[in-house]
Amino acid sequence: MTKLEDHLEGIINIFHQYSVRVGHFDTLVKSELKRLLTKELANTIKNTKDQATIDRIFEGLDTDRDGQVTFSEFIALVASVLETAHENIHKE
Repeated sequence: MTKLEDHLEGIINIFHQYSVRVGHFDTLVKSELKRLLTKELANTIKNTKDQATIDRIFEGLDTDRDGQVTFSEFIALVASVLETAHENIHKE
């Protein structure tokens, strides 16, 4: 595997570390998303301990409004965080 493929697999593995805890094994409920954001993206996403922030992020990701975030919906967050990181690197 290449380095980029390793990183992609890592994103998938992190998603599943949190998605298997509650409900369906392949989706995130709000509590799982909060735990993922707090543990994995606390330096990137501000206010991950604020429930209003978690609610806003969850609602933005849950595009089909079924109360859970699929991996496909989660990818939108990963893309957004990655784009912000890219922009910040160019500012430094």
